[in-house]
Amino acid sequence: MKSRMLLAGAALIALTFGSGWAVLKTKTTATNMSDAAVTFLETLTADQKKKAFFEEFAAPERLGWHFIPKAERKGLQIKEMTEDQKKAAHALLRSTLSQIGYEKATQIMQLEHILHELEEAKGTRRFARDPQRYYFTVFGKPGADDRWGLSIEGHHLSLNFVVADGQVVSSTPSFFAANPAIVMNEVEGGAKKGTRVLAQEEELAFKIVNSLSAEQAESAIIAEKAPAEIRAAGEAQPPNEKAVGVRYGDLDESQQKLMRELFHSYVDKLPADVAEACLNAVVEGGGPADVRFAWAGAKKPGIGHYYRIQGTSFLIEFVNTQPDPAGNPANHIHCVFRNMKGDFAMPIK
Repeated sequence: MKSRMLLAGAALIALTFGSGWAVLKTKTTATNMSDAAVTFLETLTADQKKKAFFEEFAAPERLGWHFIPKAERKGLQIKEMTEDQKKAAHALLRSTLSQIGYEKATQIMQLEHILHELEEAKGTRRFARDPQRYYFTVFGKPGADDRWGLSIEGHHLSLNFVVADGQVVSSTPSFFAANPAIVMNEVEGGAKKGTRVLAQEEELAFKIVNSLSAEQAESAIIAEKAPAEIRAAGEAQPPNEKAVGVRYGDLDESQQKLMRELFHSYVDKLPADVAEACLNAVVEGGGPADVRFAWAGAKKPGIGHYYRIQGTSFLIEFVNTQPDPAGNPANHIHCVFRNMKGDFAMPIK
């Protein structure tokens, strides 16, 4: 609630990151993450630590990320951990996210069970589907005042952080996905029918695009058909194309409110102090001149659709074009939050 109040008053018109991520005095998340990482590493055997820990922060593996199903990934996967190690790993995951973010991340992991069961029943399974195939990797010595990195990744989830000088200085790329986007088939041991892990990220965008006037839509709608995928997937830095779409400043008050709520659906996955840093940077950005909302594809569910929100230093991108494993069309979401000033705390020159 506190983070939402930051956009009150004059802040209501601000929706850019300005010079990048703002730095707060609080060290809460940096300390919590560092303590949790140290505890996690201390539970590991020597062989496990060889997988989970890179002594060099600058190891090239740190910049490798992707959300597709892969046979191998960097790091130590949950299924190779003891129960105590799993608890330590989840404590580390919890330290990086808000309660909302943690619930979404763990729900995404559990959706793998539904994928396994539905694909197994249809004989279409090509990849391992397992809620425990999520990998933890630490880069550099964890410490609130040290420079170190963390990756938590598996199918449909990629979280990447950098801690330095007592602050979380980077939390991007941050990728969340959901397949099925809406659980439409009952599966024993799976999420309940109707479950929507990324509901706000989709519903609010539909409200925006369907509220646009003809003139606004002319600027906002960039293609009749949605692209198949987000741009620069798996690349170390975000795409550098110029922002397109309708300007935040050209939206009416109710549309701007929806836009802010949609923005919050991404940053509120972060712990309060890290989210507050993002919002402080928004306020300090000086206005919405460079922030645009773009849409492609259908303006109703069940048909491929896509949007992006882009400012001078941030990018939100969302696509829903693929069917779920039961064949329900456009029921498979990919969405990402990136820093246009540079992901992985690696400034773009």
